Amino acid sequence: MNLVKKQSSAVLILIICLSGFLAVAIGAFGAHGLKKIVTPDLMVIYETGNRYHFYHTLASLAAFLLLQYSLVSDSSNKSNTYLKIATWMFLLGILIFSFSLYALAITGIRVLGAITPLGGVSFLVGWISLGVGSYYLFVPKK
Repeated sequence: MNLVKKQSSAVLILIICLSGFLAVAIGAFGAHGLKKIVTPDLMVIYETGNRYHFYHTLASLAAFLLLQYSLVSDSSNKSNTYLKIATWMFLLGILIFSFSLYALAITGIRVLGAITPLGGVSFLVGWISLGVGSYYLFVPKK
């Protein structure tokens, strides 16, 4: 069982690092290649996607690190569950929110923005889960 936890943690941290890498690469592409091609209003949309991509990569890393701490400190299952949900919701939010904005900015197809709020909801669920998981982790039990 411990091997499975280590493997899933290894996969999760690799996904988070890939997300950070992509945030930098996609941001550089926007700043150096895309800026000359798309209109200023589409560039703002692209930059919004990239900004939220960065924020939530860092948030997923924080949630992941708290999860690892929770696992080693033998905390409650509630803490582990909520922190795992937070990590995955942040990553799912990046995929839906940021990548739909990237696609919208590059293609100009405005209907792609219709799925963006689903990514925003994932971010919101991630933040609530991070708060609840942290509460169960750090608030003393009576």
